[in-house]
Amino acid sequence: MEFSHVPVMLHETVDMLVTDPEGIYVDGTVGGGGHAFEICSRLTGEGRLICIDRDADAVRAAGQRLEPFRNITTIYQYNFSEMPFLLDELGEKQVDGILLDLGVSSFQLDEPSRGFAYREGCSPLDMRMDVRQSLTAQDILATYSEQELYRVIRDYGEDPFAKNIAKHIVRARQERPIETANDLNEIIRGAIPAKVRATGGHPSKRTFQALRIECNREIEILKDSLDGMIDRLKPGGRLCVITFHSIEDRVVKTNFKTNENPCTCPPDFPVCVCGKVSKGRVITKKPILPSEQEQEENPRSKSAKLRVFEKKVETAT
Repeated sequence: MEFSHVPVMLHETVDMLVTDPEGIYVDGTVGGGGHAFEICSRLTGEGRLICIDRDADAVRAAGQRLEPFRNITTIYQYNFSEMPFLLDELGEKQVDGILLDLGVSSFQLDEPSRGFAYREGCSPLDMRMDVRQSLTAQDILATYSEQELYRVIRDYGEDPFAKNIAKHIVRARQERPIETANDLNEIIRGAIPAKVRATGGHPSKRTFQALRIECNREIEILKDSLDGMIDRLKPGGRLCVITFHSIEDRVVKTNFKTNENPCTCPPDFPVCVCGKVSKGRVITKKPILPSEQEQEENPRSKSAKLRVFEKKVETAT
């Protein structure tokens, strides 16, 4: 299957990101290259784009999509958490902008062999964004304790029936392995009240999301990466992050707010004594959302939010 992914809030994002057409930028989740293509089209002179994705299919697809810009792009199969290491290898101390488009791509959802979609009945429960890693969603279902499964489904799926779903998974795996989407769908249907199944959308959506996030350590990696990315921005450089669910968005919102105002002194202190200095400012006090037209044309964009942080510009004293 061809790697396809419709870039969300394409122009809004690139408008925010590219502040210097001769700058150096990083697309940390290049996917099919939709945002990257638009970024490259705005670069001039010494402008350059470094592309990263942990999915080998995305790396190949981006290489084809960005062929017209091969002189100003380089593409690597890395996790964006490894960005500081890569920039050190490339001799780039700081860059003018970084983009993260989080979540799962249309290709990953639509390709049955990848195991991301709950509607792909006989597909394997894989869900690895980087197939070089050993842990799969099937491994999680087979080895996690009932309490661990409950935590994953509760925290990452925000499913009110997480406890019962975890209990049913453990009970079912004692009889036979849970290997396909159909296997898991059947278990989840049995764990959720019929009245809820009839009115609440697909009953497996939240659990599949939770397993994907756990399998790929998405929240943990995001939390551990944002500070380092801000540190690698040039003064005035921007970090743009597109999220697709509330868990990611809370992580980004909290991190940006802390980097803007890191002071931990009690509110009644007359002056700051903790010594923590702001790294910059949040450009988007409220997140940028897709237009109504975009949401109609691309239903997968409906939950997207764009937040932007700008690195502090040092002033002469």
